[in-house]
Amino acid sequence: MSMTRRDFVKCSAAASGLAAGFYPILPSYAKTQPDQAQCPKAPNYPINGTASKVFIEGVARNPGNPLIEAALRNAAESATDFSWLGKGDSVLIKPVNNSGEKYPATTHPESIAFMVKLLREKGASRVIVSDMAGVQHVRLTGNSLKGSTRNLMKKNGILQASLSAGAEMYFPEETGWNAFFEDGPQKDTCWKNGIMIPKILNEVDHIILMPRASRHVLAGCTLGLKAAVGYMRHDSRLEYHHDASTLFEKHVGINTVPAISDRLRLIITTATKMFVTFGPDNGKVYEPETGLIIASTDITAHDMVSLAWLETGRDKDPAGWPLIITDPHENADWTVDMMNRAVVYILGGAGEARSAQVLKRYSSGSIWNDPTLNAAFRIFGAIPDISLLNPTGSIPEEIIKQLKSRVSAV
Repeated sequence: MSMTRRDFVKCSAAASGLAAGFYPILPSYAKTQPDQAQCPKAPNYPINGTASKVFIEGVARNPGNPLIEAALRNAAESATDFSWLGKGDSVLIKPVNNSGEKYPATTHPESIAFMVKLLREKGASRVIVSDMAGVQHVRLTGNSLKGSTRNLMKKNGILQASLSAGAEMYFPEETGWNAFFEDGPQKDTCWKNGIMIPKILNEVDHIILMPRASRHVLAGCTLGLKAAVGYMRHDSRLEYHHDASTLFEKHVGINTVPAISDRLRLIITTATKMFVTFGPDNGKVYEPETGLIIASTDITAHDMVSLAWLETGRDKDPAGWPLIITDPHENADWTVDMMNRAVVYILGGAGEARSAQVLKRYSSGSIWNDPTLNAAFRIFGAIPDISLLNPTGSIPEEIIKQLKSRVSAV
């Protein structure tokens, strides 16, 4: 996808609107209030002694569905033998569906459909596809609901693909405020309150996480660990965005609550297209000659490889949209914070937006700069020792060498 003149006008207007509309809720950047204490960070992280296997498969540009399905099967069956899946078990597939925009703004719909079929083939009696969209599209409170993840999934194709493959659909906001429960404790200490996540997570046997590889205006990038935000009720999302000095630690921490960590069996990403600027809903699309399927049972290891692939795409196709907010983490300090305060405003109003902690930008270019991964290294206690495997030989050696060099911690 390239940027049209209409896109430029829309985004320019949006940027101007944010600056004008949210000016009263922004702090003075000449006298920025100090952040609250961040979670403690160890200066160095040990390297795991046991290799964390990440399996990658290649697919040519513009592949048909059979080629993607074959690559997904190879990657998934290499990453796990599915011995955890008993006949009659239920599985929840967690995609990423922030908006109604099509892939790569969401998880690849046909990949979800294939995973539904594969799980049924392996013995699952129920496969449920579930997510809740971003707060700018869906807003749930104790007594009201605006927007619909169901309608957004219909717009981007995930709904039809999932249903055609035999999946059930579950949208927590349709059940209401009481469809969530407080889970914990999480391993980090950044959450003041318990994390409110859907009760259905305690009703299924297993979870398959199907994220995407993309830049993100607030988090810098959105991969597997960040995808956990889609589980949360909006009071938890308010704390997440308001206490922004520990935003990265908090979305890693979501992944450690028992309902999620005890059930997560596989993380698998179709990365044949990626937003290499902006995100999560729009940006400059990079579509390589050889796209990747990335699969692992280790979420941090998966994200290290996924981010390495995203950074490779940014190096190959660095040209972005001609806007100051093209990639906020590469521009002025105030842009990231302003956008986060806009989200806090949506969730909690002007007072919460004014009192929110500052969300600071960071520079990309290396996976070791990424605050989400650094939070994961601390919270999980080590840096995964990546073993990068391509069983079918479907990926050019040059790509494998580049990825290995980016994820090597020594």
